[in-house]
Amino acid sequence: MQTGAPVTIVRGDEELLTRTSHLFATATEIMCLANDLGAWALAHASDELDSLALARRGHVRVRKVYRPGVLLDPVAARGVVRVRDLHGAQIRITTDEVNETLVFDRRVAVLAGDVSAGRRSYSVLTQPEAVQGVTSLFEAVWRSATDLDAFDARIAEIRRIAPQVLDLLGQGVKDEAAARTLGLGVRTYRRRVAELMDALGAASRFQAGVRARELGLV
Repeated sequence: MQTGAPVTIVRGDEELLTRTSHLFATATEIMCLANDLGAWALAHASDELDSLALARRGHVRVRKVYRPGVLLDPVAARGVVRVRDLHGAQIRITTDEVNETLVFDRRVAVLAGDVSAGRRSYSVLTQPEAVQGVTSLFEAVWRSATDLDAFDARIAEIRRIAPQVLDLLGQGVKDEAAARTLGLGVRTYRRRVAELMDALGAASRFQAGVRARELGLV
C-alpha cells in the first residue's frame, strides 16, 4: 500500500476489505456506482458481508447505480434484485459512463482503478473536499438515473432476444434476414438493435459485440 495525503492507494480486493470492513460495519449511508455485479464483490469475504448486510438492514441507507448491461443477462438481473432485497437498497440504472465508486457516510470515498497483474487498484479518499466532490458526482448520476423496476420493464423484451440478436450481429447477417429469423419487421429489429446497443453503452454494432463478450453474454 502506498499512502500519501489526501489519497491512499490500495492494491487488490483483500487489502481493500482490510481497510473498509469497519466502514461496512458502521456506516449509516452507503452510495455505490458499479458497471456490473462483479464490482465491489470483495470475493474474499462475500459471505461475511452478506451476513452483515442482513444484520444491519434497516439501519443503513444503501443506494446503488448500475449500468444497463447488468440487466441483459437473466442471471445477473436476478442478482441485482437479490442485492436490493438483501440490503434493502434503492437501485437505479444509468446509461451514462461511470467510474466505479463507493462512498461511506460522505466521509470516505473509494474509486476503482485499473487492473494490473490480476489485482485492481483502488484510491481511498478521506479529504473532505475531495469526498464532497465525489459525493456530488454520485448525486448527479442518481438524479438522472432510472428506477430499477421501471428500467427492467423497459428492457425485458431486449433481454429476451439479446442472445439471438448478438449471434446474428456476430455472423454479419443483414438486417432484413435477421428480422425474418426473429419474426420481426425490419424497423422493429433495427430499433431493438439500437436499444441493445444503448443498454450495452456501445456506439457501434462492433462495440456492442465486444461489450457483450466482456459481460459474458456471448
